[in-house]
Amino acid sequence: MKLTICFPFLLVLFCSLQTNAQDNPSIDFNKVSVKDFSLEGIKVDTSHGAVIIADIGKSSFIANKKGFFSIVFKHQRRIKIISNKGFDIATVNIPLYKSTKSDDEETLESLKATTYNLVDGKVVETKLDKDNVFKEVQDRNHSLRKFTMPAVKEGSIIEYSYTVNSDFLFNLHPWTFQGLYPRLWSEYELNLPEFFDYVFLSKGYQPLHLKESKTKFQSYVIRIPGETVRENDQLINLSSDNTITRWVMKDIPSIKEESFTSTIDNHISNIEFQMSGQKFPNMPYKDIMGNWATMALDLMKDKDFGADFAGENNWLAESMLALHLEDKKPLEKAKIIYSWMQKNFSSKGMKGIYLSQTLKETNKTKKGHVSDLNLLLTLALKKAGLYAEPVLLSTRSNGFPTEAYPLIGQYNYVLSKLIIDSNSYFLDASKRYLGFNKIPQFCYNGAGISIDFNPAAEPLFPENITESKNTSILLLNDDTDKNKWIGNLSSYLGYYESSDIREEIEDKGKDTYVNKLKDSYNGEYSIDSIRIDALNNNEEVIKMNYLIFINRDDENNLIYFNPMIKEGMKENYFKSLERNYPVELPFKMEETYNFQIQIPEGYVIDELPKSAKVSLNDSDGIFEYIVSKNNTDVMLRTKIKLNKATFSTEEYEALKNFFDYIVKKHAEQIVFKKK
Repeated sequence: MKLTICFPFLLVLFCSLQTNAQDNPSIDFNKVSVKDFSLEGIKVDTSHGAVIIADIGKSSFIANKKGFFSIVFKHQRRIKIISNKGFDIATVNIPLYKSTKSDDEETLESLKATTYNLVDGKVVETKLDKDNVFKEVQDRNHSLRKFTMPAVKEGSIIEYSYTVNSDFLFNLHPWTFQGLYPRLWSEYELNLPEFFDYVFLSKGYQPLHLKESKTKFQSYVIRIPGETVRENDQLINLSSDNTITRWVMKDIPSIKEESFTSTIDNHISNIEFQMSGQKFPNMPYKDIMGNWATMALDLMKDKDFGADFAGENNWLAESMLALHLEDKKPLEKAKIIYSWMQKNFSSKGMKGIYLSQTLKETNKTKKGHVSDLNLLLTLALKKAGLYAEPVLLSTRSNGFPTEAYPLIGQYNYVLSKLIIDSNSYFLDASKRYLGFNKIPQFCYNGAGISIDFNPAAEPLFPENITESKNTSILLLNDDTDKNKWIGNLSSYLGYYESSDIREEIEDKGKDTYVNKLKDSYNGEYSIDSIRIDALNNNEEVIKMNYLIFINRDDENNLIYFNPMIKEGMKENYFKSLERNYPVELPFKMEETYNFQIQIPEGYVIDELPKSAKVSLNDSDGIFEYIVSKNNTDVMLRTKIKLNKATFSTEEYEALKNFFDYIVKKHAEQIVFKKK
């Protein structure tokens, strides 16, 4: 079975165009002529400083000398440098995988790299010196081979090719059709023997120019080395009806990250492969990928994840004695344990889903990475007789996970899930500023997976949370200064805005935060007597309260005044004329602003903004701007509400226009005129 799927929330990627279209790139690698330096007649965006003329990759399988198969990946690329803005593309990184269980590593072979320049009407070649290829270690499993193309200048053509030989069959090379630079031609070919099953995972929004498959008979001779010097090698002949699949895109625009994007990697057009099984003649089918049930079982037995859950762990019981959990109700027990960990343990940041040290060591040192702390929290809850389990998820910056398959490499964060009386509570002990059953907003990125005997999807979507804010301002004429208003601002902040303030104050101190807030009010504005309520209560939102002073400018007997003060939206979040992938807000939102101002003595209202009420796509959002007045005061109530967090590309124009209108209304002023 060779399965092709697309993420359900993406558009269908693969479609074939008419058969009479161009099916091959119009270049000849390793042969550059004078006419190749011209882009005349080619419609392409050159503003990025470089254009990828052709990008071609091929993966195939060969029988190796170790008794099995290897993957051979060949890559060819030609690039036209337009300006110095594109010089970055001349630095090339080739990733190679290394096993942590042996010295085996992917090998780089047949590297060729040449820069072509047009000098006095002739093509001049400058080849890369192999001594200028450097190795850089990324982590315990990955290294890079890095080089910078020689003699690159504006107008250069650069071209390189290489082969990677890999014994890691799970590491079938993915292919990226799109990136920071436009591409005229991008092609990937896979020659797959019938012995191997892979899941094909695709994403992105660019249509395929071509997708074609054919079957080709191929023979393999596998050499199994003899166990002794005198024993001959064993040769095994295998025949296969290989499937050769070719994917082609052409005229692919560049893609760049815009505001409110979880990560651009979610939207770049590409294809990835995950081995699901192997099937050889006269042998039973071997399931490689498994399912979430088998994966969860393996994780709970893994010493770097959940193996400690099965032990006695008396060391933890001793630490928890001081918590006096006897006779406490389940939810009260859980809150005591959660608070104990938040106050006594410090986080060293994120480092994937596996333990960086034993749970006993984390308990002893009172510090660890996110996975260390939240797996220890899970164990502590279990030790108290509560039902808890770890939850794997992928953070927003890490990309969307593929829920259907146990692709453990797609997950980078661990939470603890507590269940009491059929109610679920998600906990993160690594963040001291979070309340009970609150998790970081970057964790809301699709389905998490609970790891237990019956693993299940945990819906953690941005639509699950709403960030609400309510601000009120009352301004009165200052009795001591006729050219000034004095008043009060009070604001109930959203929960995550409150969390950000708590984190900032914990990191830099309250005085620093207060001084920064005061500095943000300048010119005619100033504030004083700042009070921050509920700062140390992580369960509640923060209430800000302070005095505000505003100097009046009555030049030409007129006072122009923006009633939004500093709470208005100054510019649209969405500036691009069009957007080729969804808008992904971190949450739904609701912001309410109430304002009242006393008319200055000796003045009347000359101009007043008009009230307005508009909706976004009928029910997706609403904006209200309601103005009223009486003999002494002007009142304004404005509200922005978004009822969903994700907007499709088709909805982008309406969303942009919606916020354009908000920015316009928030900029409108009241005009007071001297009697």
